[in-house]
Amino acid sequence: MKRFSLLLLSSLAVLGAGCASQKTAPPSAPPAVVQQTKVKTPAPLLLISIDGYRPDYIKRGLSPTLQALADTGVHAQSMQPSFPSLTFPNHYAIVTGLVPDHNGIVNNTMLDPELGKFSISDRKAVGNGLWWDQATPLWETVDADGMRSATMFWPGSEADIQGRRPDYWKPFDAKVTPDQRVDQVLAWLDLPADQRPTFITLYFDAVDHQAHEHGPDSPEVNQAISGTDEAMTRLVDGLRQRNLFDQINIIVVSDHGMAGVPKENSILIDKLINMKDVDTVSMGVLAGFNPVRKHDFNAIEEQLEQPQQHMHCWDKSRIPARFEYGSNTRVPQLVCLADVGWRIATTDYLAKHQGKISVGDHGYDNADPRMQALFIAHGPAFQSGISYHSFPNVDVYPLMAHILGVTPNFGDGKLEDVQGMLKPTAPAAAQ
Repeated sequence: MKRFSLLLLSSLAVLGAGCASQKTAPPSAPPAVVQQTKVKTPAPLLLISIDGYRPDYIKRGLSPTLQALADTGVHAQSMQPSFPSLTFPNHYAIVTGLVPDHNGIVNNTMLDPELGKFSISDRKAVGNGLWWDQATPLWETVDADGMRSATMFWPGSEADIQGRRPDYWKPFDAKVTPDQRVDQVLAWLDLPADQRPTFITLYFDAVDHQAHEHGPDSPEVNQAISGTDEAMTRLVDGLRQRNLFDQINIIVVSDHGMAGVPKENSILIDKLINMKDVDTVSMGVLAGFNPVRKHDFNAIEEQLEQPQQHMHCWDKSRIPARFEYGSNTRVPQLVCLADVGWRIATTDYLAKHQGKISVGDHGYDNADPRMQALFIAHGPAFQSGISYHSFPNVDVYPLMAHILGVTPNFGDGKLEDVQGMLKPTAPAAAQ
């Protein structure tokens, strides 16, 4: 059942490469009037995303630092992503507490009646705050409450959303190494107290990237898991050197899991319908189609909503309620979801992309075990050495707001789902 009841809706793949014309927000002091409002000094909170890190990856023995954080902190059995289990929708769900249908980022590829087309490789669209303003990310709430924020890559952080940005942010650049990303976070923590961010994000993408190219059980993924953990070791060592490790709250998540997709497992949608009769919004695991003038879209829907091999299709008004998906204007009129291990494509697409087809993918049913996400938490606010039950990823937002002592916006997440992982006397923000 939807926990979000009132929302005004306005009119990998991996993150795209950075744009040289975009500049990092300078670390200059804020106006004096803002400084005067900064009365809260909670422990810093570092939110880390390891894109595509499936919870069972930690059992491969390639993540000793991550395992140590789990053993001495909180380790959830899994965390359920929001639907669809894609990168941008879930990263935004985590920092807004709203499922994609409510936060406006309904897919990595979208069509808006007023804004046009969005894709994660379109730097102009990614940096346009109008795509993101159906929700308020945590860094804006932190900033409005008189604290500073910093994002070492996070979907949405490159855009001016409702007139605000993180105090410090970086446009995504895949060439920035994991070590360089860690060093930037540590540099922000080295700033003078009146400039230091209290809420920080850090993003790693190698595990997801290698799984798309080589599959989740490949040696390349294992190497990426190990390399990412080495960056985590660098981070923990840097925090210890600064005497911050026992003072900072760390939450490590992934946005979704990953499933193997054999190259031959393609559902050819053009064998079922004439592609000229629909406006194609997206393809892949989750395909979306809108009507084209003078074509009978009802007949197309009726045909595709019949039982199909390896996929299910629905008019947006008939998508199963458990997905909490379909009310947003950006959700296409007809949505087709592939079964796990399959992709939706066309004959022409496969011919043009031979050798470049992902053999690992996500975006599937968010209840499937292979789509589940990672959650580990460590720090003064959290209990030590406990295993926690699974919960929806939108619960992370009210958890973070509670730790930071800020008032969360109304959303889909529930603090009571995750409050049991906190120490009974978790330190509140000092006044």
